Amino acid sequence: MKTLALSALSLLLLTGCVHVFSDQTERLVDKTISFEQIKQNPKAYMDRYVKLGGIIASTKNTKEGSQVAVVQFNLGCDDFPYEQHATGGRFLAVTPNYLDSMVYRTGRPVAVIGQVKGEKVLPLGEITYTYPVIAITEIHVWKQSEQFPYPAYYGDPYFYGPGPPWYPYGWYGPPHGYW
Repeated sequence: MKTLALSALSLLLLTGCVHVFSDQTERLVDKTISFEQIKQNPKAYMDRYVKLGGIIASTKNTKEGSQVAVVQFNLGCDDFPYEQHATGGRFLAVTPNYLDSMVYRTGRPVAVIGQVKGEKVLPLGEITYTYPVIAITEIHVWKQSEQFPYPAYYGDPYFYGPGPPWYPYGWYGPPHGYW
């Protein structure tokens, strides 16, 4: 019974979420602050550390450093931003360092831990938009392989991959759908 309980506990610990940020940086984050609160009044949260994520809208490099505009989406337990039908808005992640716009390109998921540094008003299309500004402490952009870690067999008529050992053609039958 003791070994069964220990095995179950080990399995539970192994299936937990893995974070992409260092423990030291994670400890800085004030988890009581939501993006909605920051968006409403960024000055009230000046110099507080937050963890935000979303999809990169644009990256701009200047003499002062790099600025990444991010469409905010909530982060899952693995710090991956999960797109929903609505967003809380946008924010700017800034750093004095150079961030290559080919790596931090439009459409890539990103997560940031940083300090709230106020707000910045910039044009967005034909309007002016007030962005909360986050000074990057740590940033993670997902590679294609990290975005979709599972094989893409859903809807693939030619997939006949792994199945039970007693079923020689896998879950979806023999190659190319021939029975």
